[in-house]
Amino acid sequence: MSVVGSRLSVLSEDFAAAPHRYFARLRERAPVHYEPAIDSYFLSRYEDVRRVLTDHEAFTTETLQVRAEPVMRGPVLAQMTGAEHTAKRKIVVRGFTGPALQDQIRAVHANAAELMAPYLPLGRMDLVNDFGKPLAVHVTLDVLGLDRADWKQVAAWHGGVAEFITSMTLTPERRRHCIDCAEQLEAYLVPVIEQRRRHPGEDLISKLCTAEFDGIAMSNRDVTALVINVLAAATEPADKTLALLFKHLIDHPEQLAQVRRDPDLLPAAIAETLRFTPPVQLIPRQAAEDCVFAGTTVPAGVTVFCMIGAANRDPDAFTAPDTFDIHRPDLGTARSFTAAAQHLAFGTGLHQCVGAAFARAEIETVAAMLLPLLDQVRYSPGFRYRETGLYTRGPVSLSLDFTPVHDGGTRLRRSPSCQAASARAGHAPSTPVPEAVPAQPPTHQAKTTMTSTTSTDISRAINDLLFTPGLDLDEAVERHFTPDYRQRTDGVWSDRAGFVQHMKRLRTLVRSGHIEVHDELRDGPRYADRHTVTITRDNGRTSSTEVYLFARMAPDGRFQCVEETTLLVTGHPDDGNLGSVK
Repeated sequence: MSVVGSRLSVLSEDFAAAPHRYFARLRERAPVHYEPAIDSYFLSRYEDVRRVLTDHEAFTTETLQVRAEPVMRGPVLAQMTGAEHTAKRKIVVRGFTGPALQDQIRAVHANAAELMAPYLPLGRMDLVNDFGKPLAVHVTLDVLGLDRADWKQVAAWHGGVAEFITSMTLTPERRRHCIDCAEQLEAYLVPVIEQRRRHPGEDLISKLCTAEFDGIAMSNRDVTALVINVLAAATEPADKTLALLFKHLIDHPEQLAQVRRDPDLLPAAIAETLRFTPPVQLIPRQAAEDCVFAGTTVPAGVTVFCMIGAANRDPDAFTAPDTFDIHRPDLGTARSFTAAAQHLAFGTGLHQCVGAAFARAEIETVAAMLLPLLDQVRYSPGFRYRETGLYTRGPVSLSLDFTPVHDGGTRLRRSPSCQAASARAGHAPSTPVPEAVPAQPPTHQAKTTMTSTTSTDISRAINDLLFTPGLDLDEAVERHFTPDYRQRTDGVWSDRAGFVQHMKRLRTLVRSGHIEVHDELRDGPRYADRHTVTITRDNGRTSSTEVYLFARMAPDGRFQCVEETTLLVTGHPDDGNLGSVK
């Protein structure tokens, strides 16, 4: 099939304005599209794209020597093969899986809560610029062990690196700017790398500094290149995917309502977002030999761009591909974040995105936090949606309005809602009387004050369990929580039995006087609970933490699911916090 005479140019302004409008035309009329201005071929059919990404002999990553290495300051993972690729990829993967991933998800919770807080009372937020972009950088800096105070400067340098990698053409001035950004980022990283060699920690930079390949430690250049590789790969897609997820759900209110009712659908919504609008639209390879696609010969030595967006909408791979459908049976949510993914948003084959599992955990965690908070979420009046980008693509902004979340109420020792809950359960409303303290006191002897800002519904349930004297805890849990009740604490799920054990520990602390709880009522059931816990030890040292709980209720009025988010501890975390009380 010849592509000569095709008037369409993927470098045109028309294509850049809405690439998806041209995907079908490319697949049907010019599946092997040639752009003479850059001497490159663009493949749009799913079968062809998958072939290129999985045939590492015929299609190499040598093009990255020109497209990436100058700003990465050294070879990146995608340029490596054989034992070197296996060893170094394994190091990076360990930084995004297992225990490291659990720590990172806690950091994601904390960063997200901190960034959300100023906008909740306003009822308006730009999900891209106010939240998504800074969150992506903050989280990546936490993974690397870099100072979050430097995030704006690091983001600016990263912007130059990303521009170099993702631009089809660059003026000499823009090229010089990008190289300057990379050189400054390298100058910033090298002292950190040298410090981590002397005093390694648990962060990813330390792991790279202390790792060896063939018995030899990686050089500063090697580590710098991998750090910038991670910085680019972790930040670029995250903010785009989050914003695109909410855009599609707002545009499909029935699917948004389904995800709100059943959070187990959230991974499917994320996977469908990645298929429908992948943040990485192009993946380059270099032809090592002459290859034929659809009757057209692609000569050896040229750059071949895999059009991920077009491939993900190929009707030969997906039914009704231009429809956003979180229930589609041909996507396979369970494998959508693995090497067996049907969609190609993370690439495929040897060089599939190393952070796919982390990307899922990060986006799912943040979306699960946002959905209960952004009640009646909608586009802000006058907002006009616009996307940019050919290589990577996402919204310029996403201004959203939602029902404001306001603080308010009076601080009480035991809230009226708690007394109402006791009366509803058949207990006389009265000040709680301390029950007998067990012979073995709690291991944490510090005096603790818990200030919780709560909605009435979850407050009634929690306060009933904590304070009602003579309460049969198992019976009360049965009254308030469904048998299939689940609770997620900092990304880790537990069932109702585990929740009961947690409440028994808290009741012990309440009865022994080691915790005092003060409630401030908050209107509405969306902001289920927020605890600020301050622990003061005998030596005067204090530590504090905040815990957010977001609840979902079953039709019978009982709680079915609660997500608990612990923010970062301040003060002296080694002195303990609520989570460390046994």
